[in-house]
Amino acid sequence: MDILIIGAGYVGLVTGSCLAEMGHKVICLDIDAKKIEDLNNNIIPIYEQGLEEIVKRNKKAKRLFFTTDYKEGVENSTACFICVPTPSNNDGSCNTKFVEEASKNIAGYMNEYKVIITKSTVTIGTAYKVKEIIKNELKDKNIEFDVVSNPEFLKEGSAVNDFLKPDRIVFGTESKRAEDLMKEIYLPFTVKNNRIISMSILSSEMTKYSANAMLATRISFMNEIAKICKSVGADVNDVRKGIGSDSRIGYSFLYPGIGYGGSCFPKDIRALCHVARENNIEPKLLETVDSINNDQKKILSENIISYFAAKGGVEGKTIAIWGLSFKPDTDDMREAPSLTFIETLLNKGAILKVYDPIAIDNAKKIFQENKNLIYCNSETDAAENSDAIALLTEWKQFRLINFNPIIKKLKNAVFFDGRNQYNSIEMKKKGFDYIGIGVPDQIGK
Repeated sequence: MDILIIGAGYVGLVTGSCLAEMGHKVICLDIDAKKIEDLNNNIIPIYEQGLEEIVKRNKKAKRLFFTTDYKEGVENSTACFICVPTPSNNDGSCNTKFVEEASKNIAGYMNEYKVIITKSTVTIGTAYKVKEIIKNELKDKNIEFDVVSNPEFLKEGSAVNDFLKPDRIVFGTESKRAEDLMKEIYLPFTVKNNRIISMSILSSEMTKYSANAMLATRISFMNEIAKICKSVGADVNDVRKGIGSDSRIGYSFLYPGIGYGGSCFPKDIRALCHVARENNIEPKLLETVDSINNDQKKILSENIISYFAAKGGVEGKTIAIWGLSFKPDTDDMREAPSLTFIETLLNKGAILKVYDPIAIDNAKKIFQENKNLIYCNSETDAAENSDAIALLTEWKQFRLINFNPIIKKLKNAVFFDGRNQYNSIEMKKKGFDYIGIGVPDQIGK
């Protein structure tokens, strides 16, 4: 099928390249001319495992194209996926202005039946707004179209695999014609198992928010349990295993840490809270999930400040930071806990030596030049002459670190583990003072 993808960001680029991989002819459109120029020169604007290879392969096979031209994209496509950003407004609501602009542009070049698919995460009722916009733009033109809600469920770091091997494919439609077309698009992904769940448009839009809200709730729940564990002397790692073994609970998203970040969970929780309040529902649980997460982002910096309080304070101390992205296998730093961590400690006068395998360039774009912020080429480089190490992102390369040479490079052997990646007792045996999340501290002899 001939498909147009509007927006060449995380969602759009992954969606377009994966649909091309399955044999569809796909045009990816973006109004950012530099991004399109880069993509046409095989420069991928984001880091996502497997994405560069799949883009290059499908460009070479003449199934994947990049343009800034709406006329070319719309006229030559039957299905138009809207994959543009939907940032938060100041009140937490979902800003759909880019979706609305895309809808108007689609309508301006419609020449025959099209199905317009909202894939961006949008507030409930947006698909109907898109439908109304297109109707108004078409005016007296007798061109049929359908609007479908088809939310994405992609995890950054494994988005390509998630798209190619989906748990489920959810879409909301109002017509049999649109439903059949959507099934045709996704047929290659359902050969072995029919993963399609068809429902109403409003239910489809609500499904996306509900899924992210549930996952965020599990994270905040475990972070609150971790605080209680630490206060009573329990080990949250053991507690996680104990409750995760219950088949009704399971182990997914039960790992305590320094809070969730990224482009989805924070803004989707706030947007759902806004939707609830607009409909006279007080979202007590969801507001608490967001509040716990905001507090959790401060916990590691607070631990460091507390630890050094009796050692002359954190001012002038050098802290090595391992990991900056909000999660491994991505360069995305949107709402990453590292942002709060770095800002807090810089304000306290600490010197920060930071390292991330992928996200360093994005960090440089975010932070202004600061003599106390030093960018490093490796975890070992960051550790040299530092007073402590803080692990913020659990990159795989940090899992099996040989600490023998690293501990010799440190001024003080102190490790703050924001992801509970290491065993506290083993770290103590190696010579570290160890402070994790929800586990008893291992400090002193």
